[in-house]
Amino acid sequence: MKRLIKGLHEFQTNYFNTHRELFELLSQGQKPRFLFITCSDSRIDPNLITQTEPGEMFIIRNAGNIIPPYGATNGGEGASVEYAVQALGIQEVIVCGHSHCGAMKGLLKISKLEEEMPVVYQWLKHAEATRRTMKEYYQGYEGEELLDATIKENILNQLENLQTYPVIYSRLKSGQLRLHAWFYEIETGQILEYDPVRGEYVPPQTQFSRAAWITPEQQERIYKGSYSRLES
Repeated sequence: MKRLIKGLHEFQTNYFNTHRELFELLSQGQKPRFLFITCSDSRIDPNLITQTEPGEMFIIRNAGNIIPPYGATNGGEGASVEYAVQALGIQEVIVCGHSHCGAMKGLLKISKLEEEMPVVYQWLKHAEATRRTMKEYYQGYEGEELLDATIKENILNQLENLQTYPVIYSRLKSGQLRLHAWFYEIETGQILEYDPVRGEYVPPQTQFSRAAWITPEQQERIYKGSYSRLES
């Protein structure tokens, strides 16, 4: 606790004092530009890796950056998605997975979790589509290669789950919303974004111009049911 109390003092005396106008503005309401969905992993700091200020991103975090399909649960993920898009008018949604994800390691050995961590076991069942994909299409993979592919497939499956939400589906169809799949590599600090045209994760700056001309219909077709979507 001493570490946290020291940090609070440093925040109040340093950062807050030099950003008083920002916090005064934030006290009057929020207008985030992005919905950022990522893992609870302590090694992930969304504002740090994107160099954004408070108020710029609406953030959802949980084990494995999972968004259960619409109606599958009454958890906070669905409510947060709906609020971010409907109430806050966010038009850019990012699902960001990361290397060495413990949740995805657990998913690959989910049967061992049922007695040891029953709540985690039940939560990871919302990523069953990812587990089935890996079992069916990645039989030759093992070790870190298998884990890496699992993490990247899971990100794409969460984009599919997002499209089951009426507010997401309708705005995607009308061109008012864009979905992004990001993979963060902890050891290099690199972010890669899934390019649905090339079927692989690439540095995001190479995709910005292309993303503008992918229609919602094309994006929807690309993200749904294409298990050749990741290049080997």
